[in-house]
Amino acid sequence: MQPNSSKATIHLLVLDIDGTIAGVSNEIREPIKQAVQAAQAKGIQVAIATGRMYCSALRFHQAIGATLPLMAYQGALIKDPTTEQVHRHWTLSARLAADLLDYYEQPALRDQLSVHLYIDDQLYVRELTADSKDYGYRTSVIPIPVGDLRSLLDQEPTKVLALGEDPMLMDRVLAELRDRHPADELYLTKSVPIFVEATNPLVNKGTAVQYLAENYLGIAPENVMVIGDNFNDLEMIQYAGIGVAMGNAPAAVKAAADWVTLGVEANGAAVAIAEFLL
Repeated sequence: MQPNSSKATIHLLVLDIDGTIAGVSNEIREPIKQAVQAAQAKGIQVAIATGRMYCSALRFHQAIGATLPLMAYQGALIKDPTTEQVHRHWTLSARLAADLLDYYEQPALRDQLSVHLYIDDQLYVRELTADSKDYGYRTSVIPIPVGDLRSLLDQEPTKVLALGEDPMLMDRVLAELRDRHPADELYLTKSVPIFVEATNPLVNKGTAVQYLAENYLGIAPENVMVIGDNFNDLEMIQYAGIGVAMGNAPAAVKAAADWVTLGVEANGAAVAIAEFLL
C-alpha cells in the first residue's frame, strides 16, 4: 500500500507499546516522539492500545502527549487518565478464571510457568519467580505474592497471563487452551512468544479501537491508522483503514497488514507515520 490522495483522511492513530514504540530500552525514542508530535500538529489524535496494565501503560500515554482514553489489557479496560472515567471494563468470569488456574496448576505445567492474575490494576502471583520479578521490573509494577491465586476469585479478574521460558511450550499451552475454551468463552492471544493471555471473549484491541473511533470520536474505520507488532494486534490491524505491522512482527501479522515498516529498533513506527501521515 502507498499513501495517495484518494484515501480517506486519517483522524486517529493508535499505537501498541512493546515491540512497536518501545524496544529493548523500554523507552520511546526521540524520533518516534517527534513523529507523533508532527502528526498531532496536523490535528491527528493519537492513542495507546496495549496488553499492559493501565498503570504500566500510563507513562507511555503521557510521553506521547495523548489526550484520549487509554486502552489497556488488550482493550479490556478503556479509561481516561484525565477524567478517570472508565469507558469500558470487561472482566473475566470467576468460573473461567478458576478453570485457567486449575489448568496451570497441573504438575506437568506448574513449575514451568509463572501465572499472573490482574484485579483492580494490581498484579497478583502465586510466588515471586525470576520471570515475575523481570516482568515487574520492565512494567514498573510490584507483583504481590499470595499463594493460591484461586483464593482471590471472589472478584472477577481483568486478565490472566501465563509466562514461561520456552516459546514452544507456550504455543502448546495456547493450542490446548483453545481446544478447551471456544472463542465465545475466552479471548486467548500472545503479545510476545513466551506469554499466553486470557481475557473476556469480547475483548481485543480491534473492539477497543472500534469503540474509541466510532463511539467516542464518531469516525469511521477508514479514518483510523494503527501500528502493532504481534498477534494481539491482529484485530486492530484488520479493523483500521491503514493497518501497519512492524518489521519485527510474526509473518502472519505482516500478512494481515496493509503495510510493513521497519523494526522497533530502527524506529519503524516513525517511518510509518512519516509515510502515511506527514
